[in-house]
Amino acid sequence: MPKKAPSSLQYDLAIAGGGLAGGLIALALTKLRPELHITLVEAENQFGGNHIWSFFESDIEPEHRWLLDPLISRQWDGYDVHFPKYSRRLNNGYFSIESVKLDAELRKRLPPEALLSGQRAESVESSRVQLADGTEITAKAVLDVRGGGDMSALETGWQKFCGQMLKLRRPHGLERPVIMDATVEQIDGYRFVYCLPFSETEIFVEDTYYADMPDLDSATSHGRIADYAAQRGWEIEAVLSEEKGQLPVIYGGDFDAFWQANGALDARAGARAALIQPITSYSLPMAVRTAMLIAETPEIDQQKLDEMLRNLAQKHWKDGKFYRLLCAFLFLGADPAKRYKTLQHTYAKDESLLARFYSGKSTRMDKLSLLTGKPPIPVSRAIPLLLKYR
Repeated sequence: MPKKAPSSLQYDLAIAGGGLAGGLIALALTKLRPELHITLVEAENQFGGNHIWSFFESDIEPEHRWLLDPLISRQWDGYDVHFPKYSRRLNNGYFSIESVKLDAELRKRLPPEALLSGQRAESVESSRVQLADGTEITAKAVLDVRGGGDMSALETGWQKFCGQMLKLRRPHGLERPVIMDATVEQIDGYRFVYCLPFSETEIFVEDTYYADMPDLDSATSHGRIADYAAQRGWEIEAVLSEEKGQLPVIYGGDFDAFWQANGALDARAGARAALIQPITSYSLPMAVRTAMLIAETPEIDQQKLDEMLRNLAQKHWKDGKFYRLLCAFLFLGADPAKRYKTLQHTYAKDESLLARFYSGKSTRMDKLSLLTGKPPIPVSRAIPLLLKYR
C-alpha cells in the first residue's frame, strides 16, 4: 500500500522533475507567487543534474532575465564559429549556467520541506505523485517535467556530446566561446568542438556530433578532446569535471501519438512536452517562457495547467515545422561526412537572421534566405524532403 505523505506535505502544486525546466518553474513561482505551497521532486541528489546550459542573449525576453541572472556562471559579448571555408565572429551575447548554481539557488530560495531530492516520481497523475518508495504526495495541481519520455512516435537524429572542464598549465588565449569548430575531422555525422573559456586557464571543451544513432563512446571522445587541446598547444593540468548526453534532434513524427504515449497528464513541460529548439535541442529558452507563463497565471489548478500547457506544446510543434525541415535536410539529405556544409551555409547569413533563427522567430524572408543560395545538399534529395516535411 502506498504511504500517504503527512499533512505538512499537501501542496498547491507538485512539480515532478527537478531538472532545468522544473527548477525554473519553482524559482519563478517562489518569486511571483510566494503564497503557493509547492514542492519540487527530483530523482537525483542534486537538482539540475550535472550540466552546463547556455543561451544567446536574443533567446530570452529582457523582462524575463531576472529569472536567469542569479544562475549565470559566465557571460561573453559574442562568440566565434570555424568552418572549412571560413571563420566568423558574431556579436550576439552568450551566457552559460552551471547546474550547481541552479541547485544552490533552489536551496536558497525554497524552504527545505519543498525540496525532495533523491526521490524518484514513479507515477504522476492529476492531484497525485507517487514516489518510488511508496510515498504518496497530493496536490491541487501536478506538473510532469520528468524528461523526454517515450520518443518512439517522433523521427529523430541525435546530438550527442562529451565535455570536460580542463585546467590548463598556461592561458588558452580564447576571449570568447567557440560555438562550433567544424574544421575537425568529420566522424559519425556532423562533428564539431565547442569551447567555453571560463577563466584564463579553465576551459570547457566538448566533442559534439549530429549523428544517426545515440551510441556514445566517452573514452574515444575524451581522447579526441585531449588531441584537440594538444593541437592548440594547451597543456592539460587536470580534468575538473565531465558531462555527457544524447539529445534527440526532431525532424518529423506524430505529435499526437507522442503526447498520448507520455502519461496521463497534459500539464507537462520541458522535453516531456517536446519544448526544445528543433535545431539545437536547447531547452533553456522554452523553459524560461514556460516558467513565466505558469507563474503569471492568476489561478493555478489542474484543468487550467492541462489546457494551457497542451496548447503551448501544440503551438511550439506547429511553429517548429520549418526548423524540423532543416533538420530533415541535415540528417536525411546530406551524406554524414558532408553535413557540416548545412551549418556552414547557415552561418554565412546575416547576424540578425541568425539571432532570430536560434530564438525560433524567423521571418518569412529569413526562411527564404536560408533556403536560397548554393544548396548544401543535392536538389534531388532536397525536393522529396521538402514535399514530405513542409
